[in-house]
Amino acid sequence: MSPVISTLDKPLTATGANRQLSWLGRIDPRARIVAAAAFAVVVVACESFLVLGAAVGVAFALLSVSRLPAVRTMKRVAAMDSFILFILALLPFTVPGEPIFTLWGFPASWEGLWQAVEIALKANAIVLALMALVSTMEPVTLGHALHSLKVPEALVHLLMFTVRYIDVLREEYLRLRQAMKARGFRPGTNWHSYRSFGYLVGMMLVRSLERSERILGAMKCRGFTGRIPLLDRMAWRPGDAVFAAGFALMLVGLAVMELSYGAA
Repeated sequence: MSPVISTLDKPLTATGANRQLSWLGRIDPRARIVAAAAFAVVVVACESFLVLGAAVGVAFALLSVSRLPAVRTMKRVAAMDSFILFILALLPFTVPGEPIFTLWGFPASWEGLWQAVEIALKANAIVLALMALVSTMEPVTLGHALHSLKVPEALVHLLMFTVRYIDVLREEYLRLRQAMKARGFRPGTNWHSYRSFGYLVGMMLVRSLERSERILGAMKCRGFTGRIPLLDRMAWRPGDAVFAAGFALMLVGLAVMELSYGAA
């Protein structure tokens, strides 16, 4: 019989971070999830640029400790920034205030610009912290930690099954697209292309339903009763307490800075 290998014994995470060399990777996953959530709440509540700059610095410090690959991480952050870039570009033209310049008859305000910078700093700080604290976990470890934090089992199971089978659905989608190409399909801006993509989405839904029924039947045959037994037993260690206390002090420091400089 082969021994059960815990996810904590793997040298690398799914994101490519080195778990053995990362001090942050050895912190209890529950503490990291709570820390990420608390950090996001505090950062969203802040408005001072000085505090937000400090929050971004803390996020970069966590990122350096997590030992995530720098290039891949920055590409993911850039993808997030490109998603909100259009919204940020419109804020100076939609928020009333003192005008900076006028573009095609639409004035851009300083207030809108500062609001766009504030949102960008908040978004980047929160995303970087989440990537450092949460994305370095294996999906199964994340599910186990959420279960330990009393998150409803249905949501935990949904998360774990989504992570497990999203690649399967992607492979199914690629097979269907390859079959369409083999039959001479070339996408364009016409009703035939729209109808073909509609059929593709419908076939994906049908095959997903059929696969889910087969998976459920296979799980029931193996004794599935609605609960997934957890192999890892998470234990709170002194290092986790030190991390939690230090992170809490840092959050209190950000809150005090916000009360001091935000009011000023």
